[in-house]
Amino acid sequence: MSRAIDFYYDFSSPYAYLGATQLERVAQAHGASIRWRPMLLGALFKAIGTPVVPLAAASEPKRRYLQRDVLDWAEYWGVEFRWPSRFPMRTVAALRLALAAGEARLPAISHALFRAYWVEDRDLADPAELRQIAAGVGLDAAAVERGLAPDPAIKQALIDSTDEAIACGVCGAPSFVVRGHLFWGQDRLELVERTLDGWDPPTL
Repeated sequence: MSRAIDFYYDFSSPYAYLGATQLERVAQAHGASIRWRPMLLGALFKAIGTPVVPLAAASEPKRRYLQRDVLDWAEYWGVEFRWPSRFPMRTVAALRLALAAGEARLPAISHALFRAYWVEDRDLADPAELRQIAAGVGLDAAAVERGLAPDPAIKQALIDSTDEAIACGVCGAPSFVVRGHLFWGQDRLELVERTLDGWDPPTL
């Protein structure tokens, strides 16, 4: 039985940030590995016919609720969170930077980028900010420039990851795939855990 989690995310999503703060705990508890899969959420939304900024398209009562819901989950898990002054954020450069870091460094730079936006209110569209964030986790300068230039292979890697998410049926971030079963939302991590332990969700 496979004990692997494919984690699809974009730094623009507050729920993806919250999910990232808990995913390694979940994986460790169940002896699972994580495959970090940055994707361009806006491109995915366009491909599947979802508003590019769902929060902006929501009704005012729903928008107020979702803004509070994120704070509720941050409090529940005891993690730092602050709504950024710039929202939505263009994250394509940050996503390419993460991919340029390489598989071994992908978790560290992803955590740093999530924190930079959702805790420290930093501008992930600013190359100078991205260089500082990358330096903070010891990312090699050459890799940083490959991501920011960007290298054609890195551009293609982000396209491929996003296309992979679309093919898997991903409809938002964060999304998790375990043994072919798709779960959307950080509030589905309990279902991810059950699936890691052998549960098969009902099928339509």
